[in-house]
Amino acid sequence: MAQMLMARMFTENDQKECRILPSKKDRNGAYLIDRSPTYFEPLLNYLRHGQLIVDPVLNPIGILEEARFYGIEGAVSILEETIIDDEKKKRNIISLSRKDVLKALMPTTTKSELRFQGVNLVGADLSRLDLRNINFKYANLQGCNLTGANLTCCCLERADLSGANLEGAQLVSVKMACANLEAANLQSCNFEDPGGRNVNMEGVNLKNANLKGSNMAWVNLRVATLKHAILKDCDLRWAVLAGANLECCDLSGSDLYETNLRGANLKDAVFDQMLTPLHMSQTIR
Repeated sequence: MAQMLMARMFTENDQKECRILPSKKDRNGAYLIDRSPTYFEPLLNYLRHGQLIVDPVLNPIGILEEARFYGIEGAVSILEETIIDDEKKKRNIISLSRKDVLKALMPTTTKSELRFQGVNLVGADLSRLDLRNINFKYANLQGCNLTGANLTCCCLERADLSGANLEGAQLVSVKMACANLEAANLQSCNFEDPGGRNVNMEGVNLKNANLKGSNMAWVNLRVATLKHAILKDCDLRWAVLAGANLECCDLSGSDLYETNLRGANLKDAVFDQMLTPLHMSQTIR
């Protein structure tokens, strides 16, 4: 790994390929370096005690440029994170936390239709919460922890749940049309409503998602993307997968009784150990 610039300036190593002469000395023996002393001061203190303390009046971008010039990598990573956080604050996109959601939930009944439309909940821990009847339309739920949560009758249309963990969640009667669930974990989820209300997941993106062992009877997955998804040991009785992309999808051990697969892309899909026979009438338009 290359040494940082300052180390190479003042090293006692006489090897020419390693050493860089900063400049000539003045009468007091000091070197003149044509850089900003204002932005360098926080970096000098960082090298002294390991803490990067930035005066509020200073622009961190200026300090970052100095850190990059001198090759102070530790300070570079800290400043880059600081600048990203500042940009988020300016755009008012700081994500809500579990505490914020609980504040909204506590005074309400389970039948109240809370409005969380378009909110940012990236990475929030909402595991095992009762979130019934909440409107999450267009919400950003990337990487959320929703394990064991009750999302019955929630609206998740066009919500971003990519990379989220919904293992064991209750998804009865949810509205999830065109939602993004790419690479999400939906193992052992329950979608079936004993009252007969169907789950609408039309056009949803489930690419690389894991739905192993989920109860998905009567679910509408028309024209959904399930490429490379895992649907092993799922209950898909009477489900609608017409026009869906099931390329390289693993459906082994699943129950596909009366499942509508008309017009679906079944290229390299796996149908091993099926619980019920798959009839041609289920796949032909």
